[in-house]
Amino acid sequence: MRKERSSLAAEIISEIRRQVPEFARPLAGNFGAGIQQGVESALAEFADLLAAGRAEGAFSEDRLRVHRALGRGELAEGRSLDALQAAYRLGGRVAWRRYARVARRSGLGADLMVVLAEAIFACLDELASAAVRGYTEAKADEAGTLVRRRHRLLDLLVGPAAPDAVREAAGTADWPLPAAVACVALGPPPAPGPPAARARLPDLVLADTDGAQPFLLVPEPALYLRDGQVQRVLHERTAVIGPTVPVALAADSLRWARAILACLPEGQRGGLVDCDRCLPELMLLGDPALVQLIAERRLRPLAALTPKRGERLAETLLAWLQTNRGSAPDVAARLGIHPQTARRRLHQVQHLFGPALADADARFELEVALRGRVLAHRPLPSR
Repeated sequence: MRKERSSLAAEIISEIRRQVPEFARPLAGNFGAGIQQGVESALAEFADLLAAGRAEGAFSEDRLRVHRALGRGELAEGRSLDALQAAYRLGGRVAWRRYARVARRSGLGADLMVVLAEAIFACLDELASAAVRGYTEAKADEAGTLVRRRHRLLDLLVGPAAPDAVREAAGTADWPLPAAVACVALGPPPAPGPPAARARLPDLVLADTDGAQPFLLVPEPALYLRDGQVQRVLHERTAVIGPTVPVALAADSLRWARAILACLPEGQRGGLVDCDRCLPELMLLGDPALVQLIAERRLRPLAALTPKRGERLAETLLAWLQTNRGSAPDVAARLGIHPQTARRRLHQVQHLFGPALADADARFELEVALRGRVLAHRPLPSR
C-alpha cells in the first residue's frame, strides 16, 4: 500500500477534478496545496494505522488539522460542504478499488478484505467529520466577527463618526447603507428570560438589547417595522420609535426616542409610541423647564380662577388656537359642547387674555404652554 501511495494520490486527485465540478480548476496556490496534502497525508497515515494494528481510524491531531483546514477553506471559497463531501466519497471509492487489487495480489482472504473495506470507510468518515468540524468552526468564527463588526458599526451610526468611517464600517460588516433609518428606544423587558427565549431579529436590524439603555436601529423603517420579529420585540416591552431620518441623523432619532421614553407616564409603560405621530410633543419635551417658564408667564391670568374653571378655559383657548381662531361653533364641535357654552367661554378667555390674543408671537407661546399642560396628563399617540 505504501508503494501505491504516490500514484494513488494522483489518481484520486485526477478523479476528483474530473467528477466534482467545484474542484475542476488548476491546483495552484493554497487551494491546490491543501488538496494535495490532504490526500497524500491521509494515505500515508492510513498505511501506518494498518501497520500498527489500529484499523479503526485514530488519525493524529496533525493529520486531522489538515482536514479541518480543508473544511475552513470551503467556507472561505464561499461554498457549502457538499462538494468536499462528494470528494471524500469519491476518494474513498478510488482508494478501495486500488487497495482491493493490492490485497488480491497479496493473497488476502475474504474475511480480511471485509476488514480492510471497513477500515477504509471508517477512516474516511473520521476525515470527513474533521472537515465538517473545521467548516463549522470557521462559520462560527465568521459569525462572531460579523457580530463584532456590526456592533462597531452601530456605535458609529449613533455616535459622532465621520461619514467615510461609517461607510467603511458598513462595508466590512456586510450592511448595505439604507436610505433611511429609525432608532427604537426600549424599556426593560417585562420579565427576564434566558437568552434563548429572546426574539430573533432580521439580519439587517442592528441592536443593543443588553446595554443600560437598550435600543434598535431599524433600516428602511417602512419595511422592517412591519416585520413580525421586530413587532414581537416592540410589543414585549415599552418601546418608542424615533423619527425616520437619513442615516447621518441616526443619533438624533435615538436621542429623540429616548427623550420620549424618559417622559412617558407610568400608565403608558409597556406600550408602543411612534415619534413620527407626536413631533410637536417631542419638541416640547426637549426643554420642559423652558415650556414651564412660558406657561407661568402666559397662563398667569388663569391662576386666580378655581382649578375646574381654569381647566375649562384653558381647554377652550387651546381649541380656539387649534381651529385657527375659529368661531364658537368650531370650538364647540372640537370640544363636544354646545355652541352657546363655547361662546360664553370664549368671551371669558377674551376678557382674561385681551391683547395677547391678537399678537402672533403671544398666540404661539400660549399654544406651547397649553400643549405642555396637556402633555403632562394625556398619553402620547400610540402606533
